[in-house]
Amino acid sequence: MLDLQRLRALHAVSVHGTVGAAAVALGYTSSAVSQQIAKLERETRTVLLEREGRGVRLTDAAHHLVATAQELLAIVERAETELEERRGVPSGRLTVAAFPSAARGLMPSVLADLAVRHPALDARLTEVDPHLSVDLVAKGAVDLVVAHDWDIAPLPAPAGVEQAVVGDDLCDLLVPSGHPFAERGTAVRREELGGERWICQPPGRVCHEWLVRTLRTAGHEPEIVHQADENPTLVALVAAGLGIALIPRLGRGPLPDGVVEVPLDPMPVRHVYALWRTGAARRPAIAETVRTLRAHWPGIAAHRPPASPPSPAAARTPSAPT
Repeated sequence: MLDLQRLRALHAVSVHGTVGAAAVALGYTSSAVSQQIAKLERETRTVLLEREGRGVRLTDAAHHLVATAQELLAIVERAETELEERRGVPSGRLTVAAFPSAARGLMPSVLADLAVRHPALDARLTEVDPHLSVDLVAKGAVDLVVAHDWDIAPLPAPAGVEQAVVGDDLCDLLVPSGHPFAERGTAVRREELGGERWICQPPGRVCHEWLVRTLRTAGHEPEIVHQADENPTLVALVAAGLGIALIPRLGRGPLPDGVVEVPLDPMPVRHVYALWRTGAARRPAIAETVRTLRAHWPGIAAHRPPASPPSPAAARTPSAPT
């Protein structure tokens, strides 16, 4: 008989791409995941992973087994959801993935609140790039995702995944204190942004694509002189007088000396969402986590609070929480 935990380990490698990443997601060591898959290979008398450079590649047999594992894990999830629903209180393990600024600026208070009010719930956080998160929840690698989108790149919600708005995160133009925009006291129009030296995230990130498309629409080709993944690094580069940056407020923290926050007109907004699988929508843990995310949505960002906390029934309807 196939062992479910070993199938879960193989499924995690398939979703995350490496043994190490799968181990992080499962809360195991890399050695433990390798051992689980080695035992599964002996049980099935099949080679499941092959070395490829420094990583591994799933064999054709492994891909077939992963499809079966996903079906079995979905059945287990339904059973666990029914049990939790009968108990009527959030309980069990809940894996949450969030993009970096939400992991820093929102999730610590949310997780602490959940831990105090619901001791039977074991909520665990993983920080992920936002473009990976929807796929992770769709494939069952995590239970709930906190993700974001911009007006130019709406967040996709594939079949079997539901979403609810958490809030709207405003973005400001950050400039060095000696910059002409810092002294004017009025909002800057997008048409005025030509000829600036920009600091932003690398290509492929939503923030980068938003900046490029927005400036091109306004008739400017952006000159991007410095690139970095993390917002604190971008802020530090602005403080050094090396350029200007567009940075959301969530998780940004206090600005250092030498950096001035200037509003844009119109002000850019990114929408923050919670996403979960339709099969888990009845879990009290899902509904309670969505409620807690909204309750802790920081006052630093303008947001659209719901008229009332989402109930488990409302959470099953994507349009209801918004």
